[in-house]
Amino acid sequence: MKLSIDHDTTYSYDDQVRASIQYLRLTPQESRRQRILSWNLELPRPASAQIDPYGNILHVLTLDEPHDSILIRARGQVEIDVDSDTGEEAGSPLPFLRSTTLSQADEALRDFAWQHSAGQHSHQALARLMEALADHIEYVPGATHVDSSAVAAFAGRAGVCQDHAHAFLACARSIGIPARYVSGYLYTEDSGHLASHAWAEAWLDGAWYSFDVTNRLTRPERHLKLAVGLDYLDACPVRGMRRGGGDERMHAKVRVSPMQMSQQ
Repeated sequence: MKLSIDHDTTYSYDDQVRASIQYLRLTPQESRRQRILSWNLELPRPASAQIDPYGNILHVLTLDEPHDSILIRARGQVEIDVDSDTGEEAGSPLPFLRSTTLSQADEALRDFAWQHSAGQHSHQALARLMEALADHIEYVPGATHVDSSAVAAFAGRAGVCQDHAHAFLACARSIGIPARYVSGYLYTEDSGHLASHAWAEAWLDGAWYSFDVTNRLTRPERHLKLAVGLDYLDACPVRGMRRGGGDERMHAKVRVSPMQMSQQ
């Protein structure tokens, strides 16, 4: 499957920002699953590129002059191998056993994980866990915030894809399975779900397997991976800091669509 991605992120401020820095994980990498046909970032000024501790492509955008808005654009075309459902990468998966504030498991999440997986390290067990979490945490936009934890979303029984991913990470790690947060894009015909998406990957039998709790999918055939990390803060597409500016408003517009014949 060949997908076309258009992603605009606009920040606007009540007052002028004296200086800002944005950390951008908006560039996908080549893998067995995804082949990058073209990709471009349109930024207010050139940004420095590097590889972060989790192997993601990270651009650092620094604006030293006063500004009252920022427009960040990502455009590209990618081919997804729909027959590939695993990722094999160099490096130890053990760092992804660590929990964070957003992905910590409390007693309720630990009990839930054992109830639905019996502590088994198998794809079938994690698929059951995924289905159970999807039943328990209803998809409700606006029910949580970007700093909501897995514990809060699980207790409130409502959240979005970020919360589904954090809850899955908490459960998987609690039974000793390395698991990581994934940010990226999803092609779906359901207008109720944003094209900008988050899901989880778990390390089983020497490879990373995807578990998309929100959509109850264990095959990432319509998913384009941008970045991975221990939680949302490590892998979110745009994260920044600023001096001044007053109140901030962020507007994101994302469109993921199959490439037309004229584009191929």
